[in-house]
Amino acid sequence: MEITFHGAAQTVTGSQHLLTINDHKILLDCGLYQGRRREAEYRNRHFLHKPTALDALVLSHAHIDHSGLIPALTRQGFRGPIYATHATRDLCDAMLRDSGHIQESDAEYINRRNARHGRHDEPLVEPLYTEQDAERALRQFVGRDYKQAFPVAPGVSATYYDAGHMLGSASVVLDIEERRNGGSPRRLRLAFSGDIGRMNLPILRDPTLLHDIDIAIMESTYGGRDHQPPEAAFAELTDVVVETVKRGGKLIIPSFAVGRTQEIVYELNRLIHSGAIPPLPVYVDSPLATDVSDVFREHAELYDEETRAFLQHNGSPLEFSSLTYTRSVEESKAINDQRGPLVVISASGMCETGRILHHLRNNITNPRNTILIVSWQAENTLGRRLADGAKEAKIFGDWYPVRAQVATINGYSGHAGHALLVRWAKALRPRVKKLFLVHGEPAALKALQLALHVEGLPDVYAPQLHETVEV
Repeated sequence: MEITFHGAAQTVTGSQHLLTINDHKILLDCGLYQGRRREAEYRNRHFLHKPTALDALVLSHAHIDHSGLIPALTRQGFRGPIYATHATRDLCDAMLRDSGHIQESDAEYINRRNARHGRHDEPLVEPLYTEQDAERALRQFVGRDYKQAFPVAPGVSATYYDAGHMLGSASVVLDIEERRNGGSPRRLRLAFSGDIGRMNLPILRDPTLLHDIDIAIMESTYGGRDHQPPEAAFAELTDVVVETVKRGGKLIIPSFAVGRTQEIVYELNRLIHSGAIPPLPVYVDSPLATDVSDVFREHAELYDEETRAFLQHNGSPLEFSSLTYTRSVEESKAINDQRGPLVVISASGMCETGRILHHLRNNITNPRNTILIVSWQAENTLGRRLADGAKEAKIFGDWYPVRAQVATINGYSGHAGHALLVRWAKALRPRVKKLFLVHGEPAALKALQLALHVEGLPDVYAPQLHETVEV
């Protein structure tokens, strides 16, 4: 068996791991890479494996850095099944269509802008894939239940376990019977953690700890760092909203359209319901958000106990009287004519594409406003530069001074902190023989690697991008 780490190796984005087992090829995740523009453009357009040679894709969850290249994969010839939990399948139905639409819209906007400014030497920007490409890819999705094994390839079956990271997120356990020349088959269990969630997050159930695993591919996003508890994040959100309201400003929140947006909406609902903040206007400016809210309602069986209780006594956690979901471009533009105080939540969470760029462009120079970072920001993204204190921001090719307040809250991260990562890995003992650390920047990888060595885990390795390891 071979594992080739084609994404999320030495970085946190673009999850993509290729397994070769019994001459069959299984891809774990197929995520969009986000980072330096030229590098991202190249990596997202060029697979270093043949899509036509893949037998199956097993998807851990719907976040775009794990699912966002699926339409490009099928566009280039992959015709096999795409396995996902039912909620992940339903979320991808909305998210991949939306991603294709954004790809087309951004390309069209940049081409119009270049033409308007006489930049005729600039080549036309082509979308990575279209909404139609996404629709075709969705036909290959196959929904599966948690804790129910299903065949993936000859000698390989898979089982999903709730990872607690977002609605429908899963860790994957592969039960493998590997053929060996002239000998009896070798049986082993391989776990792919996906993104491990946290305990006591809003809406979501806690992540499942896995046992009886031989080999694990494990995320390490917050190696060496722990989060403040969710209650402290809730208090910080309250303070940021109150201070922005006092200034009469607008609170602009870049947020992943699925998962983080719903958590923040739920928290604002709690604040308004309790009287901690006034019922100020809140806009979720994403056509995706309304569709996603429908998916959340359809899968209320996945809520944690606290959210189910809120639903029973107060109605939907994602609806309140001063909340508006916007779909059309006209509705989005009209928000800019509204005076504060108000809240705008918009995607993408790393400020790389989508409507958030327009809201930043229109609000980043006003010191009364606040830009609130509530999501993990990959290196070399606009969101990361803002979180790191950049004084200027390049948006759609033009530079803007950052005069708005910039605040960050890391307590809403959907990723396990260092302590829970160590706990997750320790649960694999005594059977586990090798751990591959992925989905982490170098410092996080090293910190977690050291901690797991101290705990006596036998073989912990952080592969390089595109490295192939024989197991």
